Amino acid sequence: MTSGTVLKQLLGRGEIVMAPGAQDALTARLVQAAGFPALYMTGFGATAVRLGTPDLGLMTQTEMTTHARDMARAVTIPIIADADTGYGGPANIERTVREYIQAGVAAVHFEDQRAPKRCGQLAGVKLISAEENVRRLKCALAARGGDDLLIIGRTDAMAAVGPEEAIRRARLYQDAGVDLVFVDGIKTIAEVEAVARSVEGPKVVSIVDGNETTALTAADLQEMGFSVVFYAVSALFSATRAIAETLAALRAEGTPKSRESAMMTYADFSALVDLGRFKTLDDDFGWS
Repeated sequence: MTSGTVLKQLLGRGEIVMAPGAQDALTARLVQAAGFPALYMTGFGATAVRLGTPDLGLMTQTEMTTHARDMARAVTIPIIADADTGYGGPANIERTVREYIQAGVAAVHFEDQRAPKRCGQLAGVKLISAEENVRRLKCALAARGGDDLLIIGRTDAMAAVGPEEAIRRARLYQDAGVDLVFVDGIKTIAEVEAVARSVEGPKVVSIVDGNETTALTAADLQEMGFSVVFYAVSALFSATRAIAETLAALRAEGTPKSRESAMMTYADFSALVDLGRFKTLDDDFGWS
């Protein structure tokens, strides 16, 4: 069974799919170990851990699909991946779709930003026309052929031009045949409610730490009619703060001793990265 099929089955249950963001394969393992049914490969996080830069469209198609492939090797739960704008024209979009299918992801989202794109939470987002993006989404749908990859149509119009245009675009993308729509750049509960009220059918919402939408629980979002919720940066921001605090303590105190209670043990970390399986391989097939 492909990961796309698994994700379709999850969506078919009628329960909202909670998909925390994972910035790398290690975090993907943590998401799976925590019992979540799916994860979100955040482009924001991928850019941060690979390049140490903001999400300003600096990651290439090859880097993103390689990142997705590494995650897919590390976990068995479905991965929903950021595919930015598709990285070019129709030929690039087709290749992007095929690369993500080969990487083993369950779903990808394509956005309607003009290149160079940027994180949907940042100011200065510029859009292509809705009609042009409809053609791009139809290209992605054609490129997947009979494969089970889900295509998500994302609009960044909320922050750029407001809810009315974001809702109009989401409906157009639904009409184009995408499996789900995703209005990004939401910062307020009122914006969540506007999308929930005005966009019928399968849809995604992203809850970003630092704004008021974190007051909404997954149960609240399910009741509003959302199918999938991303928590794109929760793990990234938590890990970054923890690392910074440990390094500060080490620098100030000359030892990491005071931070031991905040750390995973060596044994627990070894279990997380599946050391036992590799040891069994050595025991069964190794040589002296």
